[in-house]
Amino acid sequence: MTIPRREEERFALYWTPPQGSPLALRGAAWLGHDAAGEASGERPAVDGFDVARLAALTAAPAQYGLHATLKPPFRLAEGTDRAGLEAAIAAFAGTVGAFAVPPLRLAALDGFLALIPSGPSAALDALAARCVKEFDRFRRPAGPDELARRRAAGLSARQERHLLDWGYPYVLEDFRFHVTLTGALSQEDAARLMPALSAEFAEVIGAPLEIAELALFVQPGPKAPFVEHGRFALAQRR
Repeated sequence: MTIPRREEERFALYWTPPQGSPLALRGAAWLGHDAAGEASGERPAVDGFDVARLAALTAAPAQYGLHATLKPPFRLAEGTDRAGLEAAIAAFAGTVGAFAVPPLRLAALDGFLALIPSGPSAALDALAARCVKEFDRFRRPAGPDELARRRAAGLSARQERHLLDWGYPYVLEDFRFHVTLTGALSQEDAARLMPALSAEFAEVIGAPLEIAELALFVQPGPKAPFVEHGRFALAQRR
């Protein structure tokens, strides 16, 4: 069955932890939003930050849910639909074997806090690059407003090429796998939140991390939160 294409709907291909896992549960509680539609749990208390302040500092990642990006958000191209995208993801996932990456650590990245692998992973970089390229046929080219918004951050020549070729500047050589935990922070707020987050995610920091599924996320309309639409298991390891 063909699902009608909605002009404002955006799709993204993410890695997100297994439902019910410690990272999924703690991440949903921290962000105050579970993209899978489960209860997010009570947001942990942090000394020196009231509930409203924490909500403001996590509002940006909360809109997307706890995730790491593999194919950045895009609108469907003319002649494509959601059913075709889902079928393509399912077929693609069957060609990729599950694999482990170095354990996560907490880090400051460009003014925000995130969980990142503690070491490089060629398999992870290759998966992200394949996702960017394989599903680009489903991506509607970025319009002038979106291009201008991306360029406002200040791009290198290579990132500008990525933006024009793939609709997003931070892909391929500029890709960094990261699970975002906050929006932009002052140095003072980052320093105060770092120990709190280290304690909150202590159970998952340093633990083995398996990449075994891809997740399709959908944003129904502008400023709406992304929701998890489906998970696609990678092939089992040999």
